[in-house]
Amino acid sequence: QVQLVESGGGLVQAGDSLSLSCAASVRTISIYAMGWFRQAPGKEREFVAAIRWSGRNTYYADSVKGRFTISSDNAKNTMYLQMNSLKPEDTAVYYCAVARAGRGYFTYTNSATYDYWGQGTQVTISL
Repeated sequence: QVQLVESGGGLVQAGDSLSLSCAASVRTISIYAMGWFRQAPGKEREFVAAIRWSGRNTYYADSVKGRFTISSDNAKNTMYLQMNSLKPEDTAVYYCAVARAGRGYFTYTNSATYDYWGQGTQVTISL
């Protein structure tokens, strides 16, 4: 069983920064990758960033590239998302997700290829 706990969301002004974290409690699986997705009201869930657990390769959506930084502390099974220069359009519920090793087909940007999800944390950016 895998449990993911996100923290760090909140309300900030445009141009400010926020840092999210996602702690994964894993006992029976190995992590292949972890990712951040977000969903704004009335919109579909979209890819934000992902990190491969081995090698720590990182991937970003074009909309956040240069502003967001994903990182991980593998010893703690924790992933982070540093968000700078926030914009109102970044407002959404942010979800972390885990793709387990050995799952087969996987695409970093495809939410359907992740196996476990956190409960989400609200990020609101005001003008």
